[in-house]
Amino acid sequence: MLPTREEILRSITFKTSRSGGKGGQNVNKVSSKVELIFDLEANDYLSEEEKTLLRSRLENRLDSEGLLHIVSQEDRSQLLNKEKTVAKLIELLKKSLHVQKKRKPTKIPKGVIEKRLKSKAYTSDRKKSRRPPSPLKGE
Repeated sequence: MLPTREEILRSITFKTSRSGGKGGQNVNKVSSKVELIFDLEANDYLSEEEKTLLRSRLENRLDSEGLLHIVSQEDRSQLLNKEKTVAKLIELLKKSLHVQKKRKPTKIPKGVIEKRLKSKAYTSDRKKSRRPPSPLKGE
């Protein structure tokens, strides 16, 4: 089950720093880059099965201590970047915790099989009618 936004906000920490790239004075003065750090093991709202599932699906994104880092530096505002990192984390958790339903194999209906065979026979007859007549054997 997906945790609520409040539960997630209690279990994450933010680290801010100055963004790189263009932007003039604003980039040099304001720490608008936000890094969200999510500790998978420290939270209590996820069950052990969910933690195992997240660990396996997010193994490439976790660091050596099992922390998930999400960075945002798109906006000039630190608050907007914080909101974006939280939204990214929620979306990531939603995708990672989603379990796909098992596919139930179904039979092909008899009517569909018969229709296909009739279509093949019709095409075969049409092509046969285009052939030149075969020479007579008795003459």
